[in-house]
Amino acid sequence: MAELTTTSKVGSNRTKKLSIRVDLTAMVDLAFLLITFFMLTTTLAKPMAMSLTMPVGEKPLPIKLSNSLTLCLGSNNQLMYYTGTNEDPQELSFTGFNKNEIRLVLINKANEILNQTGNKLMVLIKPSDKSQYKNLVDVLDELNITKVPSYAIVDISKEDIGRLKNNGIY
Repeated sequence: MAELTTTSKVGSNRTKKLSIRVDLTAMVDLAFLLITFFMLTTTLAKPMAMSLTMPVGEKPLPIKLSNSLTLCLGSNNQLMYYTGTNEDPQELSFTGFNKNEIRLVLINKANEILNQTGNKLMVLIKPSDKSQYKNLVDVLDELNITKVPSYAIVDISKEDIGRLKNNGIY
C-alpha cells in the first residue's frame, strides 16, 4: 500500500525530506484479472463456411442442354455466359461481377427455363486461369441466394478460352 516516510537530515533543523512510496501490486493484480475476464467472456470471430454439396457417385450425370447455363469466369472481374452446347453456344453475353447483374441473369434464366421446360436450372461454372478466387465465391454466393439447386464447377474448354480472348477478358 502507500507509505509516507519522513526523514530528516542530520545537522540541519530546517530541511525535512518527505518520500512517498506507492505499492502498485494490487493494481497490477486487478488489471490482469480484468484482462483475463474480458478474454474469457469475449466471443471471437466465428469462421464462416459455405455449405457445398458434393456428388456421391463417381459417374457424372447427363445434363440437359436446354436446362443449362454456362458461366465462364474471365479476368478483370468479367463474366461470359451462354446457354446451349460448348460447340454451339446460344445467347452469348457478357457481364460484370456486380451482384445485381449476376443475380438478374440467374433469376431470368431460371424463370425462362422453368416456364419453357418445367425443369430447374443447371449452372456450369468454368473458372479460367485468369479469374480470381473471389469471383468464384461471388458466383457461388449468388447461386445460394437465388436458390439454384444444381450447379457444377467444371474445367474450362479451349473454345471458351478462345471466346474469352476474342472479347478481351482473358
